[in-house]
Amino acid sequence: MNKDKKFALIGPGVMAEAIIGGLIRENVIPAGNIMAAGPRQERLDEIEQRYGIQTDLDNAKAVQNADVVILSVKPQKLTEVMEDLKGQIPADALVISIVAGATLQQLKKGLDHKSVVRSMPNTPAQVGEGMTVWTQSKATSEGQHALARQVLGALGHEIFVEEESYIDMATAVSGTGPAYVFLFLEAMIDSGVHLGLPRRIAEEMVVQTIQGSMAYYTQNQSHPARLRNRVTSPGGTSATALYYLEKMGFRTAISRAIWAAFTRSQELGKGQKHQDPEKI
Repeated sequence: MNKDKKFALIGPGVMAEAIIGGLIRENVIPAGNIMAAGPRQERLDEIEQRYGIQTDLDNAKAVQNADVVILSVKPQKLTEVMEDLKGQIPADALVISIVAGATLQQLKKGLDHKSVVRSMPNTPAQVGEGMTVWTQSKATSEGQHALARQVLGALGHEIFVEEESYIDMATAVSGTGPAYVFLFLEAMIDSGVHLGLPRRIAEEMVVQTIQGSMAYYTQNQSHPARLRNRVTSPGGTSATALYYLEKMGFRTAISRAIWAAFTRSQELGKGQKHQDPEKI
């Protein structure tokens, strides 16, 4: 446990709460050493009471003595927040950003700070099963690298990458990924209801099917195509269903969706407005 270190989280939203919960759950840092800052007093009161952390409405005040500063604001608010924090972060502190699209260069320049980690976690971090891909600036020390790995590892799985371009790709695949899974889950449940199943039963069937399929994949470690072939008998129900999925462009739709998310991540990094996905 890092008993002597101070953490400051700027932007006390859902992902910030997941980080706070993970840090405390994994004994990375005592709750009393965590400070969260944001513009809404009621939200600050809520997480202060829930986790026993400290809170403040003033971003600059929150980071004054911090060893680690975690930026978890919306991309549209980043410029404003960096103006508040520029020159306020201790020189030897580590900055960890989970802001979609925000590049290392933008963060270093906007904060006037050299030691920066850019990361992309996803929402399963809230239950300790997140997937976080991250990279760092050249000025980040070995000790800060180890600390960043410990912090991000408290959310679940983490992968360090040398190439920053991988972060936008990770945003589209794993960062946004839970949304695809939930939509698929919803569609399967609704299809079961359409067939005539009670919604409660359809939901239980679908959830267990997905959980069981993932457990089966994890245990076998075979290529998904090989596992799919094992349950696809010639002329059977699976073959018929898969034929229609392929005919309706299922793979292409997934690929296009991920490409659209990747493009949007790059737009956010450049401060651009959203483009029509049909024109991408």
